[in-house]
Amino acid sequence: MNRVKEIKELIRQEVLAALSRAEKIGQLPAGEPPAFAIDAPRDKNHGDFAVNIAMIMAKAAGKAPRVIAQIIVDHFAKELDWLDKLEIAGPGFLNFYLTPGYFHPVLTAVLAEDQAYGSSDFGGGRKVQIEFVSANPTGLLHMGNARGAALGDSLGNVLSAAGFSVSREYYINDAGNQIENFGKSLEARYLELLGEKIVFPEDGYQGEDITETAKLILEREGDRFLHIESSLRREFMIQAGLQEKLSAIRRSLENFGVHYDVWFSEQSLHDKGKIQETVNILGEKNLLCEKDGALWLKATAFGDEKDEVMVRASGVPTYFAGDIAYHRDKFERGFQTLIDIWGADHHGHVARMKGAMGALGYNPDDLEVILMQLVRLLRGDELVRMSKRSGQYITLDELMEEVGRDAARFFFVMRSADSQMDFDLNLAKSQSSENPVYYVQYAHARIHSLLKMAKEPLLGDSLEGGGNQPWSQADLSRLIHPAELELIRKLADLPEEIIQAAIDREPHRLPRYAMDLAALYHSFYTECRCLVEDMPLRQARLLLSDATRIVLRNVLQLIGVSAPERM
Repeated sequence: MNRVKEIKELIRQEVLAALSRAEKIGQLPAGEPPAFAIDAPRDKNHGDFAVNIAMIMAKAAGKAPRVIAQIIVDHFAKELDWLDKLEIAGPGFLNFYLTPGYFHPVLTAVLAEDQAYGSSDFGGGRKVQIEFVSANPTGLLHMGNARGAALGDSLGNVLSAAGFSVSREYYINDAGNQIENFGKSLEARYLELLGEKIVFPEDGYQGEDITETAKLILEREGDRFLHIESSLRREFMIQAGLQEKLSAIRRSLENFGVHYDVWFSEQSLHDKGKIQETVNILGEKNLLCEKDGALWLKATAFGDEKDEVMVRASGVPTYFAGDIAYHRDKFERGFQTLIDIWGADHHGHVARMKGAMGALGYNPDDLEVILMQLVRLLRGDELVRMSKRSGQYITLDELMEEVGRDAARFFFVMRSADSQMDFDLNLAKSQSSENPVYYVQYAHARIHSLLKMAKEPLLGDSLEGGGNQPWSQADLSRLIHPAELELIRKLADLPEEIIQAAIDREPHRLPRYAMDLAALYHSFYTECRCLVEDMPLRQARLLLSDATRIVLRNVLQLIGVSAPERM
């Protein structure tokens, strides 16, 4: 059920009917009415919904907005069973106040739909691919990767709930210079462990995890690679190292609740000739030119500031060429929308990549790039320094070990991707109302405890499946207290909240919704005692609590956070 969508459509139709009646008697000029917004005011004193049609029509109608608003009110239908009152406010807003019981059916819908409540078919099954994290398999996942993982996975959950067909993909950067440097680094550490004197590569990876990988190879293989040709030894080191690093990355992400549908190898683009094929297509479109022995993409032809090298003078394709081929491959696989989550340092790459997709004949708007800002790690007021090259950085595994998966995911998702984030380890571990994830989970646990206490004398089965609860047939007309009505209204918002989060690609709307819902429940719990002797009222309030429990659980699941029964 999407009660908010239903009421917005009722309001829209009634406003249009009032305009039509006013036009027929000449009070307003005839013509197609302009598009107008129907929004929920921030201040609850301004009603349930506000309409801005009068301000939009003012210039064309040659009348003051409040005059137009009054004309609409005068011609509005009388005795509507869903409308309590209609008022004019401010410069000419129409404020709609609904009857107290209008949203009551939402409660029975929540219990009936259970896990499915909030979901919709809005997306119509449109095929969306989200690529996120895609860290080089030369080290461990760090805080930036962790933020991208939480955002990408939660966005996938939101899009799925909104009716899109979603595929999650990890792009394995297993080709290029970084892999060569990875092999050199492993080779050096392997030889060093065997007592050989080495000169560590200038561009090598210094992290302790490289030494650990070399130790694993030594334990498995012994010294059998000591006296062979360096190129053969390095090739083996790369293969063994990639396997070990990718296994570690998979484990970390799965422990973080992130599961990919596809792990895509960059090397496969080279092996299948996809990069050369893409270069040839761009050449046929006269978008390549040769300079200094290299092959360049005429990126300035589609708005970029400078041309970009596609194939070096050595004949080796650039990372940019591989990236274009990779995104072309995505479209060829039938995806209709591509969403990439990149670090903010890649901002200069966005326009040229979208331009390249346009040059290949795809709609550039079907490639969306979400740029993610940096994360600062704090312990209270103290900054925790991170340096990937020196190996002194907090890994995803270490973060989960310290604060837990739930806190990590909630904290990463509750900030917009384009905002720089301070992650306070102390706050994430605290068990207080200051910690947002604890605050929301405590609300769920409190409801679970209440329902269990209320139910035990009657039934002894599970709390799941709200439709079987003794309060499932409660008289909802008893719910008229302001705290009750505001809580019900918030429950009704979830389907639209998910749709809007999907449209705007903003999974951070869901933690904010969860915190608001938890706050409303805590207020309701304080102001409206549930276990009262008045049995009809008791059952109605227990049903409201049960519905809130279901919605909190559903929202937490979208974020990838657990809904505990006790705290």
